Amino acid sequence: MLSHSTLSGAPILYSFRRCPYAIRARLAIKVARVRVALREVALRDKPAALLLASAKATVPVLQLPDGRLLEQSLEIMRWALGQHDPQGWLCFQEQDEALALIALNDGPFKQALDRYKYAPRHPERPRSAWRDEAVELMLAPLNTRLADRLFLLRDTASLADMAIAPFIRQFAAVEPGWFDSAPLEPLQAWTKRIVSSELFGSVMSKFAAWKPGDHDLIF
Repeated sequence: MLSHSTLSGAPILYSFRRCPYAIRARLAIKVARVRVALREVALRDKPAALLLASAKATVPVLQLPDGRLLEQSLEIMRWALGQHDPQGWLCFQEQDEALALIALNDGPFKQALDRYKYAPRHPERPRSAWRDEAVELMLAPLNTRLADRLFLLRDTASLADMAIAPFIRQFAAVEPGWFDSAPLEPLQAWTKRIVSSELFGSVMSKFAAWKPGDHDLIF
């Protein structure tokens, strides 16, 4: 639930609703029940407060009350879950496997996903070639992994699931008809399970871009 407040001293999260990196940060913050002041950013008109706080100036950025900045989404996720992890997303025994999957997602797969989504900017190959590369890199291995379990590491959600799902959602939205009819049934079910969940829906509310003088939007 989002509410307007003038609460001071809360961490400030600069976010953008559709950005998969920001989505995964919000998922961890929400499940951890950490209260933050959420500032929606218009990417074409970034607020001066964000530019002043972060040289990176890309979302998400979490500004802590002590002045520290967390400028990477995975860092924000782990910070939030370090405060409270009621669903056990962090599991020491799984961390190497989880981080390996996330690294593959954030590296080679994200590159192929961007070229697939923005294929006209990469005319050296047809869109279908970028799609096939993404499937081979990530979707097919995840589909195999999900054939005998509900989530990527076990039958309950983990850090890996919530860090990766926003990117698979973005992939599916490029050509929904293709994704829905592809022979990827376990992956399709996993994607639907996460994206249609109450938790995911709770971090996807639409609201106006933050402007100086606005009351804090407590997330």
